[in-house]
Amino acid sequence: METFTVDSILEADYGCEETGRTSPMAVLKLISDSGNGEERDVEVSEEILAKRGITEGKKVCFTKDGEILKYIHVVAAVICAEENGEKKIFSTARGYGEFKGWWEFPGGKIEPGETPQEALIREIREELTAQIEVGDLLRTIEYDYPDFHLSMDCFWAKVSAGKLVLKEAEAARWLTRGELDEIKWLPADLELIGDIKENFDL
Repeated sequence: METFTVDSILEADYGCEETGRTSPMAVLKLISDSGNGEERDVEVSEEILAKRGITEGKKVCFTKDGEILKYIHVVAAVICAEENGEKKIFSTARGYGEFKGWWEFPGGKIEPGETPQEALIREIREELTAQIEVGDLLRTIEYDYPDFHLSMDCFWAKVSAGKLVLKEAEAARWLTRGELDEIKWLPADLELIGDIKENFDL
């Protein structure tokens, strides 16, 4: 997924009367994050910019249809444990927003200067109080939500110290392989379930 940083946003016109447009337009000056020096000027309505939270300094990417979306890079932990010889996976129910009550793998955004593994350790400590040991990368999920693109690095993990205590989530469940399909996953997290099933007993 190629990403760009919004270098600046310029006003393209002052209104819609003469152009017939339904929303004032703006020109985004984008610089490629690949280091190849590529620059792009993209005209977007101010309404879309506001709806998608695109501002100067943010990262963006393009869908296959050429739509511009804010780019969000996060990490998620597939936390494993064994109970009575049976392997289980930890999941949490979101306690806020549009997807309140939907289930996901815990994690969060990567802060500047952090590696994905460092970010995951910090996020789990902040959200669930426990210390985790981060294992191998299971998969990176790339998913287009209506207003943003989510890139989610998903790692195997296990609790190394403390207990998992909910501070932000609405609920939590330890799931066996057979229970993974019983809950309503967030769309991006659902993409990971097949990979987990294939590697469940490894």
